[in-house]
Amino acid sequence: MSERRQSPAQPRPLYTPEQRERRDRSGWTIVQAILAPVQFLAFLVSLALVLRYLATGEGESSATLSVVVKTLTLYSIMVTGAIWEKVVFGRYLFAAAFFWEDVFSMLVLALHSAYLAALAFGWLGAPGLMILALAAYASYVINATQFVLKLRAARLQSAGSPVGRAGPQLEGAR
Repeated sequence: MSERRQSPAQPRPLYTPEQRERRDRSGWTIVQAILAPVQFLAFLVSLALVLRYLATGEGESSATLSVVVKTLTLYSIMVTGAIWEKVVFGRYLFAAAFFWEDVFSMLVLALHSAYLAALAFGWLGAPGLMILALAAYASYVINATQFVLKLRAARLQSAGSPVGRAGPQLEGAR
């Protein structure tokens, strides 16, 4: 009786060669590469303003405006990211490569949208709105970390393959 050796399962590459080519040729990749740091900067500024308001009671309107700007930036990156996903993977959301990131993105969108709804309808006072903003921001940090870790793993995976060394490297984008 012969003994069969099983090799450890190789992780599935994030992109097929065709998807990588579509990603590298798409203008949406550049849009994502620009919007991601813009959104992160909006998050940092807004986080500082929200925390300042919660700590001192000062700057309510600045904090509120910053959360609205951060939320609009999030909507922009989500819409353009869905278009990018359609171009690269053939579906607007929940492509296998980014399924769990997209699932968690729905929570991020829900919390940010809940903030806008609460603001518009006066459902929470300013402190409640700022706490909701912090919950939305915590979900954003988790989601951003998901994407960074996924893209880092993809970069490491492709670094050893001939496909990974060919063509433009825009791995920093979604």
